[in-house]
This record gives sequence, C-alpha cells and structure tokens, in this order.
Amino acid sequence: MEVFAFLVLAALAVPVGLVLMSFFTVEQQTTAIVQRFGKFVRIAPPGLHFKIPVIDQIAGRVNLRVRQLEVKVETKTEDNVFAHMTVSVQYFVVAEKIYEAFYKLSNPEGQITAFVFDVVRARVPKMKLDDLFEKKDEIANAVKEEIAHVMDEFGYGIFKALVTDIDPDHKVKEAMNEINSSMRLRYAATEKGEADRILKVKAAEADAQSKALQGKGIADQRKAIVDGLRVSVEDFRTGVPGSTAQDVMNLVLMTQYFDTLKELGQTSHTNTILIPHSPGYLTDLGEQMRTAMMTASAVNGAVGHLPAKREVSVSPPHPPEPTRDPETL
Repeated sequence: MEVFAFLVLAALAVPVGLVLMSFFTVEQQTTAIVQRFGKFVRIAPPGLHFKIPVIDQIAGRVNLRVRQLEVKVETKTEDNVFAHMTVSVQYFVVAEKIYEAFYKLSNPEGQITAFVFDVVRARVPKMKLDDLFEKKDEIANAVKEEIAHVMDEFGYGIFKALVTDIDPDHKVKEAMNEINSSMRLRYAATEKGEADRILKVKAAEADAQSKALQGKGIADQRKAIVDGLRVSVEDFRTGVPGSTAQDVMNLVLMTQYFDTLKELGQTSHTNTILIPHSPGYLTDLGEQMRTAMMTASAVNGAVGHLPAKREVSVSPPHPPEPTRDPETL
C-alpha cells in the first residue's frame, strides 16, 4: 500500500511541476526574449506570461532603462598639452528595436567606448587647452551625433553626452594658476596705482584750495587790521587832543608786543629766540623801523632823479719833454 501511494503522488507531481514551469514574469522597463529550439519566437513585455515547458526558453532579458557609461580618454591638445577627459554617455535601448539590440550587438559598452575615443582624439588635437575648456559642449555634441548615428542601427539611442571632467597635467595646472594669479596681481596693482593717483590729485587740489583760502583769509585779515588801525588812529587823535599818529603807532606796537609775549608764554614747546624786549627798546625798535622806511624811500627817490650820463673826453697824455744834460748848459 505504501509503495502504491508513493507512485500515485509521483505521477501527480510531474504534471503540476510542468505547469508551474510554464509560467514566468517580466519586470517593468524590461523585456524577455523567448526562443523555441534556439530560434527567436517573441518578445515578452512586462507582466505574467506562459511558455511551453522544455520547448520554449528565455534567451535573455533586455533592460529598457537609461544607462550611463563613463569613458576616460587621454588626448593631446594643439599646444602639445596632454589631458585626461571624462565623457559620460547616457544611452538606452529603443523599444521598437529590441530585436536588433539583443541579436546584432553583443557588447554595446565597448562599441560606445570605441566611438568616444575616436571622436575625442579627432577633435581635441585641433584645439588649444584654453579653448578646450570653453568648447567642451561642442565636443559633447559631436560625440552624441557620431554615436547616435551609428548606434541607431543596432537598436540603441543616445540620450545625452557630457564632458564631465578635463584634467591636464598637474604642472600645467600650476602654471595656469600662476598665470591667473599674476594677471590678478597686475590688475590689482594697476587699480591701486590709479587709486593712489586719484588720492594724490585730490589731496593736491584740496591743498591748493586750502592755500588759496588761507591767502584770501590773510589778505582779508591784513585789510581788516589796516582798516582798524586807521579807525583807531582817527579815534585816538579825536579823543586825545594833542596826540599824534606816532603816539598811536607806539601804543599799537606795545600792545602787539605784549600779546606776542602772552602767546609765547602759553606754549610749552617753542623754538623762538627773543631779542632785547625792555620797554625802552620798543621805542628804539620803532625808530629803527621808521628810519629804515625813510631811508628806503629816499634811496628810491634818489635813483629816480639821477642825471643822465655825460660823455667825458679824455685827451691823450703829452709826450715828456727831453731832458737836458747839465754839462751842456
């Protein structure tokens, strides 16, 4: 009985296993390639599918997502600088060309890498290093157009090509940084010199205006002093009968003299040398000043009235008379 029951269960288990093996699932953004005896039958889209056990087989699955391949290329620029470039290619399988993508191309990554090398090494040697950084988008577009034209035949589309990195030799980068630093230092020095020039010009203009205003102030001050002295002399002569202008000038000089001594006394640091300043010396100082002024006026007047030069004729000297010998006399 036990042997019979085992045989019955085994007979029932074989069909159940075959049925379970006949169903398979395909994930989203993926397709399955079904072959029968090694020949392509159909493409199974995402979902639950049925296949004939033992006869039908899943040859492979094709990913429809966008994938990215990074290719590192070493190349040389027009100015003989070697640089490492990283080109990122984003590619995908075209849904309408799954058959071509699965059967025509066995290694799409290697094919894309070869075309990237070919395009980069054909275009970069025609550019200088500075232009390479500026025209990296041009290189990326050339890579995309070249690869897209070829890979379309094999069922692959190119979504985007990007030049993500340009890495020259470290010595070249240091030299470029030094050039940039020198340019910025030169620009800073130029701007600093221009700022110093502006400051000096403005300071000179301010000094000129200040001196002009000081001169005007001194002129106004002297004019006010002269006007004040004239008024003081007139008032003093009017208020004090019998006084003369000389008395008023002596009084003014005396007042200024004591004002000067007061200012010198209020200053702690001074290098002023004082001349004899007794009260009696003030009169002598005033007389000396008046005498000097009168002498200068007299000299000027005398120079203005000098007679014209007269020509004086000088007769030649008479020849000496001959001497007589005393013996002949």
